[in-house]
Amino acid sequence: MIKPPSNVYFALACSLLLSTPVTAAVSEQEAAKLGDTLTPVGALKAGNGDEIPAWDGGLVQAPDAYQGDGRYIDPFPEDKELFRIDQSNVDQYADKLTPGQIATIKTYDDYFIPVFQTRRSGTYPKDVQQNTRKNATQVELVESGNGLTNYKTATPFPIPKNGLEVIFNHITRYRGGSFTRHVAQVTPQPNGDFSPVRFTESFTERVALTDFDPSEDPNVMFYFKQAITAPSRLAGNVLLVHETINQVKEPRRAWLYNSGQRRVRRAPNVSYDGPGTAADGQRTSDNLDLFNGAPDRYTWELKGKKELYIPYNSYRLASAELSYDDIVKPGHIDQDLTRYELHRVWHVTATLKDGDRHVYGKRDFYLDEDTWQIAVVDHYDGRGNLWRVAEAHAMQIYDVNLPAYAVESLYDLMSGRYLLMGLTNEEDEPYVYGSERNSREYTPAALRRDGVR
Repeated sequence: MIKPPSNVYFALACSLLLSTPVTAAVSEQEAAKLGDTLTPVGALKAGNGDEIPAWDGGLVQAPDAYQGDGRYIDPFPEDKELFRIDQSNVDQYADKLTPGQIATIKTYDDYFIPVFQTRRSGTYPKDVQQNTRKNATQVELVESGNGLTNYKTATPFPIPKNGLEVIFNHITRYRGGSFTRHVAQVTPQPNGDFSPVRFTESFTERVALTDFDPSEDPNVMFYFKQAITAPSRLAGNVLLVHETINQVKEPRRAWLYNSGQRRVRRAPNVSYDGPGTAADGQRTSDNLDLFNGAPDRYTWELKGKKELYIPYNSYRLASAELSYDDIVKPGHIDQDLTRYELHRVWHVTATLKDGDRHVYGKRDFYLDEDTWQIAVVDHYDGRGNLWRVAEAHAMQIYDVNLPAYAVESLYDLMSGRYLLMGLTNEEDEPYVYGSERNSREYTPAALRRDGVR
């Protein structure tokens, strides 16, 4: 059974928060909208009278055929493609696509977006919904917006007032307490050739540790460990991260174990635009999960809400009946295996601050209103040219009431290459939720043990 989120605050120690809040939490009157006109995490309950239905609680029942083995079968197998968007009609649907999606369609002659019935399957456990209601009137941004105070496991800003609050909803979203997953990453050549890099990843929220102590590490949000298991030339290398909630006051702690050298070293470059692990230069560290880490190098502008066709209920991409060869094609994945739906998204633009450095000069984020997961990101280089387009193919983990990604894609429109992260089709035990772990498993000393080939 999954361990429920704790009711203990992630209250940051006063020694870490030497400034006053820069934004105020919402009033009790505003917060009363949650569960009324708004969903418990802040989305509009009502539909749009056309393609988007009203939210009815999300997908909380597993299909009868599900075996409880972490292989999430499609709960909507009878749904048929309604239409597809390709080069012949992309201009007709331009108002419901991002510039990056449009550019991807125009770049690849055989690329298209298959549109299906919209199903608002996203939801979170009841405890997370209740904590979100409390967060609404208590959580505040501090340190010029680069940290939180009074945060409890859940959505911190269900009724956001600015772009930074929206992006923190993604960064801090509930991900299941503690889990293990076995996944693969591929970076195909333009002709489609690829060699998978396989990972075993462990994730545990601080409050989900079996030996959780409220007085220890109050600025840590979660612990993450990523061990490479294949190919042999990389196997045994392990990354450990202690993710801090205020990364400006206390930067992310990261260590790497190199199996060839048999030594552990600090890894300060595992952040911002440092190279992603075994990614062949195809992503930055903060591209993982579509965005992660400190937001301080950008100015965040909330553009508002709009309706977009985004990847959703992408269970086919997680099917054990598919091989990686079925999915990975030259230039892009097999779009016949994808599913897009019309959903409302929050649009946030991140612009690099003067004097700060990052390979991306601007990023446009589009976040699903029902889950606060980023769905699409358009990345621009320092000269303002559209460079990379990321999409998260979302699915609902229905046995634990948890939104997640079936796979993340990142297309480089300049080089013709792309990256996929989170593939599980050929992996054993792809997802295991409710893993019990203690703090000793997330220490630098533990890396050597995990890195033994």
